[in-house]
Amino acid sequence: MQKIIKIGTRDSQLAFWQANKVRKELEALGYETEIVSIKSTGDIVLDKPLYELGITGIFTKNLDLALLENTIDIAVHSMKDVPTVLPKGIVQAAVLKRANYNDILVLKGTEEFFGQPNGIIATGSLRRKAQWLNRYPTHKVVDLRGNVNSRLEKLENNDWDGAVFAAAGLERLGIRPAGAINLSWMIPAPAQGAIMVACRENDAEIVEATQKLNDYETQVCVGIEREFLNLLEGGCTAPIGALAYVEQKTQEINFKGILLKKDGSKKITVAKNAPLGRHRYLAKDCADFIINKGGKELMLEDENGSVVKHTIYSTKKLSESQKKLLPRTIEVLDSDFIKIRFNRIPPKVMKEEIENVVITSQNGVESILNSFTRNEIKFKNIFCVGRRTKNLIENSIGKVTFTAKNAKQLAEYLSENLKNKEITYFCSDIRMEILPAYLHAKNIEMNEVEAYKTMLSPVKIDDAVEGVLFFSPSGIESYLKKNDTNRTAFCIGESTADVAKKYFKNVVISNLPSVEDVLELVKNHFKQS
Repeated sequence: MQKIIKIGTRDSQLAFWQANKVRKELEALGYETEIVSIKSTGDIVLDKPLYELGITGIFTKNLDLALLENTIDIAVHSMKDVPTVLPKGIVQAAVLKRANYNDILVLKGTEEFFGQPNGIIATGSLRRKAQWLNRYPTHKVVDLRGNVNSRLEKLENNDWDGAVFAAAGLERLGIRPAGAINLSWMIPAPAQGAIMVACRENDAEIVEATQKLNDYETQVCVGIEREFLNLLEGGCTAPIGALAYVEQKTQEINFKGILLKKDGSKKITVAKNAPLGRHRYLAKDCADFIINKGGKELMLEDENGSVVKHTIYSTKKLSESQKKLLPRTIEVLDSDFIKIRFNRIPPKVMKEEIENVVITSQNGVESILNSFTRNEIKFKNIFCVGRRTKNLIENSIGKVTFTAKNAKQLAEYLSENLKNKEITYFCSDIRMEILPAYLHAKNIEMNEVEAYKTMLSPVKIDDAVEGVLFFSPSGIESYLKKNDTNRTAFCIGESTADVAKKYFKNVVISNLPSVEDVLELVKNHFKQS
């Protein structure tokens, strides 16, 4: 029996329209579907401009989480809201045929204000604001947030001359005002007007189903735009526009891009074309052109004069690209607070199939693979903690029977569901006592295999540090050797957070299991402080 495809969407009228479009197209292909609404941070926090929230993927994070937790099978996004790098385990399955990609101006009154110095325009987009001020430098741009209908209502109830909207949103809902002006001079956001369908990378059935909705030309064009954005390292805090489209007669892809100062006082533009099918370097060539014309310096101008307001410390070394995800107002220091040494696991461990195996960390997975090839590993049922560990196991060893958020949840599951009351636990010489103690109390026999050693390498950190990034319970143990707990603990997941809560008053937990998500957590925390 074919499964019912659960379609995840944001909780807004436009998002539901987009989800219903995907639903109709899937059902036309013979698939059964169900729509599931998920609230996003961008829908909840409406009192700040998007660029001030400092979060990449503000409208997509909760849908990503629902995908990874198997609450939904696919997520439907306005593609311009999707970060250029997707979370691990999630893939772009389809891009629907693009609608109107233009920005439009909805007028409050007449067009007379264009020639006047004191016009007032509303938008929540930094890109639209910068382009408007570049063209009309004496005008004032005010912030406008909310769903499409609430923004139209705010325009009606305020003394503004007009507000800028994406044409596709108003047209899809059938509420584009008759007098709205097409802003053909304004270069849209990368992928504006396109709908993207995302799903889990390892869900072959869903990937196959949703790929049937893909429009190749749209996929190519928005891919170029998003690559251009990614190469410039721009996100919600950089005014970047990009547009690629196929000229049908010549089958050439025309591209134009723009980078501006936030106040619109400076801009760099680029326009190039390439034959469809020979467009591989179009985005890179255009991004290089912008950079060579002073693009990096222009972006830095907005940050010049920024002083360090907050200092954080990472208990794991970060790459330079990861550090750049933080604004200049946040200084990040780092070192490895734990070091891992893999043990040589005796060959006799793998002589026979092991029925029940428990692995609670990525280090546990890597230590097994350090001693045995995939073909030598004989596990029947694998139980683990954390999505990162699960992904590594399924990519390197085999199918995971059950994944828990933390050790306690795993212990409870095993005590209730394990038929053969015996497990083999691949662990470190330093490990949490929750799992062994709980299982012992439930008369489950545990055979521990010390697969690796965890060596603590603590550093005494400066009193100026306000927050610490933790990526494992062992990292916390190492930190406590030389430091106090009068700081905010930023934790990568539930297991690490459970330990942190025993010592730290302020603990913040990331939803997605990645360093990048922890860094976004830091940005958002200090934006609100």
